[in-house]
Amino acid sequence: MPPKKQVVEEKILLGRPGNNLKSGIVGWTGKRRQVHALPGHHQVQPCDDDDDDDDRKLTRPPARQNFPYATIDPEEARVIVPDERFDWLCEKYQPKSRVPANLTVYDIAGLTRGASTGAGLGNAFLSHIRAVDAIFQVVRAFDDAEIIHVEGDVNPTRDLDIISEELRLKDIEFVEKALENQKKKTRQGGQSLQMKQWKEEEATIEKILAHLKDGKEVRKGTWGPKEIEVINPLFLLTAKPVVYLVNLSERDYIRKKNKHLPAIAAWINEHAKGDPIIPLSVSFEERLTRFETEAEAAEECKKVGAESALPKIIIQMRKALNLGSFFTTGPDEVRQWTIRNGTKAPQAAGVIHTDFEKTFIQAVVYNYNVLRELGGDEAEVKAKGKVMTKGKDYVVEDGDIILFKAGAAKS
Repeated sequence: MPPKKQVVEEKILLGRPGNNLKSGIVGWTGKRRQVHALPGHHQVQPCDDDDDDDDRKLTRPPARQNFPYATIDPEEARVIVPDERFDWLCEKYQPKSRVPANLTVYDIAGLTRGASTGAGLGNAFLSHIRAVDAIFQVVRAFDDAEIIHVEGDVNPTRDLDIISEELRLKDIEFVEKALENQKKKTRQGGQSLQMKQWKEEEATIEKILAHLKDGKEVRKGTWGPKEIEVINPLFLLTAKPVVYLVNLSERDYIRKKNKHLPAIAAWINEHAKGDPIIPLSVSFEERLTRFETEAEAAEECKKVGAESALPKIIIQMRKALNLGSFFTTGPDEVRQWTIRNGTKAPQAAGVIHTDFEKTFIQAVVYNYNVLRELGGDEAEVKAKGKVMTKGKDYVVEDGDIILFKAGAAKS
């Protein structure tokens, strides 16, 4: 008898499933100015659901806001994802329409000590951060007497302790409420399968609570697939991936030295091992947006010997969210679509139009790397047998170029 086919268990990720994921910027100083400096910054209202993602114009940021709660309502921006593959495909096809991938970023109201109990803008902050899927945490590491720090002085590791503690304390509150509601179910008693499931979920919630009370963040725990299915509906703050952004003075950023960096790196290594840390200067990024052309900004970077950190930041956040891309190409349009890595072909088709997922037939696929290696010759790609026809179980790979075939939608 042939050996049994090994069943590969699909990995369940922490976080909200789906492809329309959002990031939030939190911290003490420079968040809103950073949002305005992001490449392709396109400010939209939170209720805006249009598809106008092709605005590459950089917006001049507003004047510096010098008080602790400069941000009250979250500002939403859609920013262009820099990708050399997209640029190359546009150069090859010279399409009438070019639609790059974008990342949605929120500037979230600043928090302070005691936010978990409602201090400052705590309640608004925590409700807004709960709605995003990943966090950019901006850490202030520059001295400037003209910019107020809510704690009175610049101390990055103290700020990191405060934010980490406030998020963890709020998660404890969320989990305690969830445990109370779960116990109402299990107190009904009985031996049904439903009761067995409820008791297993209760045990998981108790495990999460113990983990948090032990001073640990949920994303740093070791959780099984069933436990993650319990964690995800709780939308816990410490379950979200974090990218740490260290905001330096322009002088320190250019010379690549700062007195606070070693202590910040040591804190992250102890409390958030493995999380990315990226130095940047919001002041420098803001200044680059004031040049009329990208060429002038590039010339300034060359002159001072430093590059913008923003492309790296955007790419790193996509990695933290486990996002990838596929492309649709042709003379009419080149478009980069965003999906979560591990997405199957019908669900990827559904990103283009929900009907395509329901009526999916097959996907005609080849990868960008193959096309590039063969000099952009589609006929050569086909001649070498690199064009594949895939069905509903195909897992889309980052960089795939796809033509989806679907049936007519039912009326």
